[in-house]
Amino acid sequence: MSDFIPWVEKFRPKTLSEVAGNEVIVRQLEAFVKNKNPPHLLLAGPAGSGKTSCALAMAHDLFGENFSQCFLELNASDERGIDVVRTKIKDFARTLSLTSVPFKVIFLDEADALTADAQQALRRTMEKYSTTTRFILSCNYSSRILEPIQSRCAVFRFSRLQTEDLKKMILQIAKTESLSIDAKAEDALVYVSEGDARKLINTLQGAASLSSKVTSEEIFKIASRARPEEVEKMVQAALGGKFLEARKLLDEIMLKYGMSGEEVILQIFREITAMEIPDKEKVFLVDKVGEYDFRMVEGANERIQLEALLAQIMLLGKK
Repeated sequence: MSDFIPWVEKFRPKTLSEVAGNEVIVRQLEAFVKNKNPPHLLLAGPAGSGKTSCALAMAHDLFGENFSQCFLELNASDERGIDVVRTKIKDFARTLSLTSVPFKVIFLDEADALTADAQQALRRTMEKYSTTTRFILSCNYSSRILEPIQSRCAVFRFSRLQTEDLKKMILQIAKTESLSIDAKAEDALVYVSEGDARKLINTLQGAASLSSKVTSEEIFKIASRARPEEVEKMVQAALGGKFLEARKLLDEIMLKYGMSGEEVILQIFREITAMEIPDKEKVFLVDKVGEYDFRMVEGANERIQLEALLAQIMLLGKK
């Protein structure tokens, strides 16, 4: 059956020793497992950095074959009201563990989606049932978690996965699935994933469905991302005063990869910050990118705004 589940789940780490990246945090969680006495935990960080994987792997390491009896996973973005805390969470928390581990674990994924009332109710529940239940909360934005809850938890802040971690993951998947992935395709996967393991695995699965020989061209098309050199060429054309050429390259990028205006402007930002131009010019361009990105978010026509941004870049080049 493992061949008929998404690769994101198929390649999810089963134990903490298999988790990629954030080594310091993983070592601390392994120490908690060894002592069998973890505190309540708050795992915060960007999407795809390994928060859910760490929580599940830790629970598997703790409970082994008793995992399903001692572990409750809830997605707080679906079940976010105070009634969930008063019923489902409280009922599970108040019952004793019948295994060698003297507590159970409740994992609240996307806990920053909990309403303020639900978080207030959770405070007391975490305190009252701490001997029988440990809570693991994960979130993208720890600032949305009430301070009293944060103070009851050991807070671990995850960072995006590094290039070497992502490449190890690519090699593991390629070996398991008998894929041929060249160096350019690896670099493309690292570029489009931006440190997000889920995005990397989903993109790779999409490319592998077309052919066992994965190329960078397929990666960029599936991820709806332009090649970095194509975006840089467009920006350089605008800087060189060739507005019509830059506009033509913008057409090609948007049609070839099916990108939205916001995706294009994000890639322009990435390439501008990586370009070797004087800091004074780079600061001006980043400021303009921020201005035109805000206009698009507010509902302005994306095509007009992108061309206006290229015009601003050209004016800077002329100066």
